[in-house]
Amino acid sequence: MRRIAWALPAVVALVCGCGAGSAGPQAAGQSPGHPRGSVTASPARSGPTGILRGKVVAVDPGHNGGNFHAASVIGKLIWNGQETETCDTAGAETDGGYTEARFNWDVARYLTADLRAEGATVVLTRTGNTGVGPCVTQRAAIGNQARADAAISIHADGGPPGGRGFAILEPVADGPDDAIIGPSVTLGADLRSAFASGTGEPVSSYDGTDGVKFRDDLAGLNLSRVPKVFIECANMRNATDAALVTSPQWQAKAARAIAAGLTAFLAGTRS
Repeated sequence: MRRIAWALPAVVALVCGCGAGSAGPQAAGQSPGHPRGSVTASPARSGPTGILRGKVVAVDPGHNGGNFHAASVIGKLIWNGQETETCDTAGAETDGGYTEARFNWDVARYLTADLRAEGATVVLTRTGNTGVGPCVTQRAAIGNQARADAAISIHADGGPPGGRGFAILEPVADGPDDAIIGPSVTLGADLRSAFASGTGEPVSSYDGTDGVKFRDDLAGLNLSRVPKVFIECANMRNATDAALVTSPQWQAKAARAIAAGLTAFLAGTRS
């Protein structure tokens, strides 16, 4: 999620399934398609089917595929609760040109299928990877309006080539979102544990402390009124991590690990 400063007029919450390149949400009874060239998501689950029934999860695949060509739109400045930042950014990419926006979307589709299989209602901030935005303020608003029980923003970093690993970004108390700080820290801990054990990815060697970093400069965290964290799944500029993020098998594994962390938080299944 390296900030390449460059979102869209108002969008609405997008509920449940999502198809590749779709213009809107699928019917609630449909499962999302899998990323092009991917394997079918594993039937392995973090708990019995229905364990998340009645829970609402906001899934935010960071950036968007059209952002690279919409600098004038996503470059608009917004207020993130603490300071100004750009409405959205283009995101990172591997040295081979595989974009973070596509990775985030691919993982989000697997994650949506995994969570829905557990009975959760999934609210997505976008339903394809060819659009622009939405603005980071709107991404937070979608989770808030859905009264999500938990929200996760999926990213991959563009850090130093010599560093690798994942990091959980958590909110800092600022007044309006003080009530979600404790639950967000718990969510972050559950996610950190599940992602490390479920993917084998080490915690970041360059970002945060022991895989966790508190951020007060992200609208997605500052403006959230529901428990929320970001996950930087890997460093796209590192050769080892780049081989992972471009693998559909690892994307599915990452999604299962994220689902396990969310389940631990929402259903109290942590060990």
